[in-house]
Amino acid sequence: MNIRPVDDRISVAPQIRPEDVPALAAAGFVGIVNNRPDDEEPGQPFGAEIRAAAEAAGLSYRAIPVTHAGFSHPQVDAMAQVLADANGPVLAYCRSGTRSCNLWALAAAKQGGEPSAITAKGAGAGYDLSGIRPLLDQLSGGA
Repeated sequence: MNIRPVDDRISVAPQIRPEDVPALAAAGFVGIVNNRPDDEEPGQPFGAEIRAAAEAAGLSYRAIPVTHAGFSHPQVDAMAQVLADANGPVLAYCRSGTRSCNLWALAAAKQGGEPSAITAKGAGAGYDLSGIRPLLDQLSGGA
């Protein structure tokens, strides 16, 4: 697994497999967020398989799939709610981790996060958030 910590509340990763989940629980994660739609590519595990493994390991699971259509306010709000409800670190995953990092960034901005700090955290995890910077500025109210 290629887990990239963004901050103490969230890490992002490319696609995980059900057999990865016990190691995630052992590493201290309390929840998993699936930002990948089922059947995006052949051979990827179905969300239901990851959910079953998460529940068996005592982790919460939430599917917030992001497609080529982009991000919506309900998706951003759902991610913010997952993080607000979590009593520990959460792992969000998609095909490469990029959508997960972008969705976290949008949620953080919508909750009033400072866009420069958000983009710095993304960069620290290996993700370039400059393409969504105007959205971060807008969602944060120009903070």
